[in-house]
Order: sequence, then structure tokens, then C-alpha cells
Amino acid sequence: MLSVGVAVLLALPPALGAWPARQSPVSAAALLAAVQRSDAAGYSGYAEAFGGLRLPLADQFSSLTDLFGGHTRLRVWWRGRHDWRVDAVDATGETDVYQAGANTWTWEYERSQATFSGESPIRLPQPADLDPAQLGRRLLAEAVPAEVTRLPARRVAGIDAPGLRLAPSDPRTTITRVDVWVDPGTGLVLRLEVYGADQRRPALQSRFLDFTARTPDPHVTSFRQPPDTAVFASELRDVAATIDRFVSFPPPKKLAGYPLRQRAGEAGGVGTYGRGVVVLIAVPLQGQISFPLREALGNAPGARVTAASTLVAVGPLSLLLTGAVAGGPSWLLAGTVTTGTLQRAGADLTVHPARVR
Repeated sequence: MLSVGVAVLLALPPALGAWPARQSPVSAAALLAAVQRSDAAGYSGYAEAFGGLRLPLADQFSSLTDLFGGHTRLRVWWRGRHDWRVDAVDATGETDVYQAGANTWTWEYERSQATFSGESPIRLPQPADLDPAQLGRRLLAEAVPAEVTRLPARRVAGIDAPGLRLAPSDPRTTITRVDVWVDPGTGLVLRLEVYGADQRRPALQSRFLDFTARTPDPHVTSFRQPPDTAVFASELRDVAATIDRFVSFPPPKKLAGYPLRQRAGEAGGVGTYGRGVVVLIAVPLQGQISFPLREALGNAPGARVTAASTLVAVGPLSLLLTGAVAGGPSWLLAGTVTTGTLQRAGADLTVHPARVR
């Protein structure tokens, strides 16, 4: 059924999205507030996302390369933060993710395999994170009225959607603006575009092609195991969750001037820093896991390689891999911050004691 629906959507004449949109008098501050309180709204729809970032990462992080450098098609059913389903369809197949409370079912159609896992405080981004409504609200969650201005409305998924531009006030971020277009009835973001410095095209964009502002039936978001399915259970969803669980070096309480904002309890090794669209992540790497990553980063165009670190900038994303620090781990630093900010973070880590728990 999904393939039939996608085919119908792709067959729609382009003129449907080109109809002039009715403009809205809503203020930028009011539209921002509507987006920030849209988390209670249920909806469903078909969306597509395009990433323009060619990330020079090793196999352990290959999912990020596919996610932020390619085309992702999503079918979304959203009942709430702990009750949703997102089907991701790409050239190689279909993967469906069901959120049920704190637990997740991942169904891989081609492999006839279902995986049950708990919620990880730290994990790699996944296709479901590109849902325009959820991604848009996260990007604008900590914005303040002084950072936003109105944009003309656009027709998105048949809806006259007023526009809003976020221009982050932090001079250290590489994100110059985030443009969103919003469903006026629910405050849900229907389309978003993220731009880096000197970029004419978005580094990331996501939009609904079909959208219904109605809470879907609960049976749609409930996973029912198909016959002859191989079922697995996993506590750790990806390499980031594994590192966070087992690496014994805690992140510093402050990095490049940003306070630590998230750590997976007392045992977490991965730290996140920043506000809103300004994100800085510190990942400790022990043993041989850093070797293929260092080689991949060093071979990237424009890489700056020294005895102490390897630094790469890809669009609005900066990545830096340090050497081993004081007998402890190497640190992978990544974020939407300037290379100078990332180098400062790397310098902070060279004086941060490697405290083993």
C-alpha cells in the first residue's frame, strides 16, 4: 500500500505546489510560540528530506553519511512523543520504526527482521529525526523572538503555510539561518531549510508532500509481528550508544565555553553542548575504533592534519579528531560551530584530566 501511495504522490502535477499562497498577518513571535507548543498535535503524512553533506566518515558511522548526504522518503504517523511510527523508504528497501513508550521496534522489510530496543539517551540520528514537524520544533525550541522574522507564506502539501526565519544570535555557529513554513492550525512545521555560511542551497531540507492534521488511529502505530519474522532484542541501538555505555572517560563540564547540557546519567561518556541549532558533541574513542575514522577524515578534501588532530569542515558541520589525551581516549568533536570553536574545544580536552570511573 505504501508503494502505491508514493506513486500517486509522485504523479501529482507540479502546478499543485505552485498555487499562490494566502498570506498571513501573524507575527514572527506568535508563529514561533505556535511552533514551540506544537508537541501535543497529532498528524500523519508523507515527507521527503534531502541532505547536501558528504560526510567523510568511517564504516561505523556510515548511516550518517547516507542520512545527511542523500534523499530520504518518510511516511509518518504521530500520536505523541512516545507513540509514533515512521517508515523510511530508500533505494535499498524499507525500514519501519515504532515507538511504544520507552521502547522501540525496528522492522526491516527486506530482511524480515524485527529488533526490540530500549530508548537510548545518546544515539546517532536516524531517518525518523528528519520528520519536518519534529525536526523543525527541535531546531526552534530554544529560539527567542529577537532571533526570528517573518517570511512570505508558501503552499506546502496543499496548505497556505506562513513562513518564519531563524537567524541564530551566537556568532560561533556555522548555521546562518533556518527557514520554516508552518501549518497555521497546529503550529507544526511543514517544510524547513537549513543554510550554512556562503551556501546558496540548503545543507538540509525536509518537507511534507501530503499532510493531515489529525491524530492517527492507535492500531497504525502499534507493531504487530508478521509471520516468519526473526526477532532480536538489543539494549544498544548503535555505535554512539555503545560508546556512551562502555567508554570510561566522562566529558568535561564545559567545552569551548559551552556548559554540558546532556549526559546519559552518571555512566555516560558522550557529552552534548550548545543551545538550539548550535550543537557541539564530544565522543570519546578508545582502542582501534579511531584508526579508520582518522584515515577517512585525513583523506577528505580540505582536511587539516597535524600531529595533534585532524580537522574537517563540511558545509555547516565541523569535525575534529584529537590524538589520545593524557593516556586516555581520542575525542571526536562534531558540531554546527566554527572550526576555531572546535579547535578551542580540542585544546580544552588536552587539559581535561582523563578520569577513569
